[in-house]
Amino acid sequence: MKKIILHIPHSSINIPLIDGYINDTEKINHELIKLTDWYTHELFYSETDSMIIAPFSRIFCDVERFENDEQEIMSKVGMGVLYESFDDGSLLRKVSPVLRANIIKNYYWKHHNALLEEVNKQIKHNGNCLIVDCHSYPSKPLMRDLDLTAIRPDFNIGIDKYHTPQKLIDASIDYFKQSGYSLGVDWPYKGTIVPLAHYQKNKKVESIMLEVNRALYLNEPSNVKSEKFNETKKIIEGFIEMIKNEIDS
Repeated sequence: MKKIILHIPHSSINIPLIDGYINDTEKINHELIKLTDWYTHELFYSETDSMIIAPFSRIFCDVERFENDEQEIMSKVGMGVLYESFDDGSLLRKVSPVLRANIIKNYYWKHHNALLEEVNKQIKHNGNCLIVDCHSYPSKPLMRDLDLTAIRPDFNIGIDKYHTPQKLIDASIDYFKQSGYSLGVDWPYKGTIVPLAHYQKNKKVESIMLEVNRALYLNEPSNVKSEKFNETKKIIEGFIEMIKNEIDS
């Protein structure tokens, strides 16, 4: 069975540089609890596949955003590649041009280059590669979410018309239906990560995002694991195994 790449961008709470942040540790810690994809490095853990995990918090640098704010819709609400606002719209930090250049060079691109290197390695060894973009989301929308629909599915797959084969979409829908869970397709969040060097250019790079509703494994709004954590982990493990069988078939 081929190895896949598990991309885990939002599980860390590490803030490497405090430059520019407001002097309110309590409020920042509250935002970390709200925005972190808690324990996704455990839920998606694999001993056999490649795991690319961002070692810093998304409120420090969100590697899933476009580097250029003009291309990134969330930059309009202060949550582009470098968050400057809290979810409530208040000031999180001031980002100077020097600070921005430092973070983009030494954190954002360092992460993306590691992902690209692994993608290229798997293409060389296998002829192709599959990325599973691993996330979670709160059961209630964030204040600045683009989709504020109150009722959210148990799981969501994000797709790309160029890089997500239809058979993976169909297999995912069938898997969660048979498992007894509801599934959104590009809802409440859309898309899936592909390195820019291959984006919309190389069909050998396949990608699908899987997001899990935090109500399934956390005692929201806290970050405390619920009694269903292990059950949720098994469902995700089953999804990964199913996806790997699909690409091998």
